[in-house]
Amino acid sequence: MTEKNSDKKILVVDDELSMREFLEVMLNREGYDVLTAENGKQAVSKIKKTTFDLILCDIRLGDISGIEVLKAAKEQDRNTVVVMISAYATTEIAVEAMNEGAFDYVPKPFDNIELKNTIADALKSRTIEREKKELDYELQKNLHFGRIVGNSPGMLHIYDLIRQVSKTRTNILISGESGTGKEIIARAIHEQSNRKDQPFIVVHCGGIPETLMESELFGHKKGAFTGATKDKQGLFEAADTGTIFLDEIGELSPQLQVKLLRAVQERAFKAVGGTKDIAVDIRIISATNKALDEEVIAARFREDLFYRLNVIEIKVPPLRERKQDIRALAQYFLEQYSSEMGKEVTKVSSYAIDMLEKYDFPGNIRELENLIERSVALSTTNIILPDSLSLSTHKRRWIEGIKDKRFDLGSVSDGVILDDILEDIERAYINKAIDVSNGNKNKAAELLGVSFRSLRYRIDKLGIEKR
Repeated sequence: MTEKNSDKKILVVDDELSMREFLEVMLNREGYDVLTAENGKQAVSKIKKTTFDLILCDIRLGDISGIEVLKAAKEQDRNTVVVMISAYATTEIAVEAMNEGAFDYVPKPFDNIELKNTIADALKSRTIEREKKELDYELQKNLHFGRIVGNSPGMLHIYDLIRQVSKTRTNILISGESGTGKEIIARAIHEQSNRKDQPFIVVHCGGIPETLMESELFGHKKGAFTGATKDKQGLFEAADTGTIFLDEIGELSPQLQVKLLRAVQERAFKAVGGTKDIAVDIRIISATNKALDEEVIAARFREDLFYRLNVIEIKVPPLRERKQDIRALAQYFLEQYSSEMGKEVTKVSSYAIDMLEKYDFPGNIRELENLIERSVALSTTNIILPDSLSLSTHKRRWIEGIKDKRFDLGSVSDGVILDDILEDIERAYINKAIDVSNGNKNKAAELLGVSFRSLRYRIDKLGIEKR
């Protein structure tokens, strides 16, 4: 028994004696102070007499419903966290419970460890007004630089780098996979600098035809080429006194790399067709999703230009390496798109977050943002449940991804997470059985040799899309 939870008082409400006794013993072993109630009216009576940190309540009771107990608990003390449990609740009832202030809904039969973790998470939120205010607090604490969200070690290191380099004019190279937020970090550096009130000019090096790139960067004089009917200012000149951000710098042709090198070295250049140097005072920040050092070795990128741009490198980790930020990022995008669309979608459920955290997000933050935006647009309730995430494409990727690795015993020597492997295999077999059965869950259960109830529990637990 642990003593660290002895100051936490929990009320277990269930009309099944065996379930009450089981939960009481399990939670006592965790060190909690546990009381029980055999029906709703008895629970409400105890709630009025005693302050509970957490109430674990079945939805179906012998007299009044668990929803009524939930309402009574919130009326008595809005900071009491309530976790609902049931073997029969529909999605609508689960949504109603969440709308009334339940912290989470756990279907029966539940995994003991999962339930303990849910209770622990719920109790942590008690001092802050439920999960939403906790997330708001975390976002406020960690949104140091505009729209950058997260408090994972990798992001905290980036925040430190931004603080250190923002006041200088040193050239910076931001590297990372597509969708990791390189432009947002570049903007954050600019906004923290002494140039924050000056221009921030973005150049998408991979999106401008090579024949136009020199003119776009440095401008041109009237008559410099066919169609040049008047003088045009280039983006380098437009960024004077501010910051120019060269996105996907690795896409520049060798010829343009030569011209860019002089501009970077001397902060001066000639317009196309011009004869006079144009001097500028600019901060140069570049970004790439390529390994530029390897591009240098392959002679596709100039070594001298690489070292000029890469005075300080900021490496942005992919989302799969900072999964602890997914919850805050999802909530951030949820609030953003709920506001833009005029919807009152306020929360991503714990099961939906669990599903997101198990996905590798090859498209990184951009993919997560797109997913949340679509979920908000299609949502008919004020909470994002696993069914709302439209993750069918992602699930197929999971299934396809494990076909060749699920029995790769050689990977054990490098270390594996057995629970994740077993869940992937279980998810793959369940999806396949459902596909073979054309969505008939009873038939799928027969093919898998499990009961229908067991299959339903596994579907809920694994976040498998209901069809």
